[in-house]
Amino acid sequence: QLQLVESGGGLVQPGGSLRLSCAAPGFTLAYYFIAWFRQAPGKEREGVSCISNSGGSTNYVDSVKGRFTISRDNAKNTVYLQMNSLSPEDTAVYYCAARRYASSTYCGYYGLDYWGKGTLVTVSS
Repeated sequence: QLQLVESGGGLVQPGGSLRLSCAAPGFTLAYYFIAWFRQAPGKEREGVSCISNSGGSTNYVDSVKGRFTISRDNAKNTVYLQMNSLSPEDTAVYYCAARRYASSTYCGYYGLDYWGKGTLVTVSS
């Protein structure tokens, strides 16, 4: 069974940057589109960004456009979320999720079959 492992979270000051990684040791992620979600305390989980299995298509929620960049290295079976200009509103547990999908140009936030356990991002001075 596909297992996803997030890393890279931590404490960062407002305006700072972090890069999250989502790895799938022993599995070929190239068949899956990947989405990043986050859940802040007391709030519902929201989709943040996604990337198609080829990396050719990406999507971002409006609140992170221009600040976050999703990318993937299928040779390393890893997906990244580069987060810049972080604000306290970005504080949340960040999860990556995967869905095996035939199309190389689609990604989305529904029907994700595999989830990581999350990594905490705290933006505070």
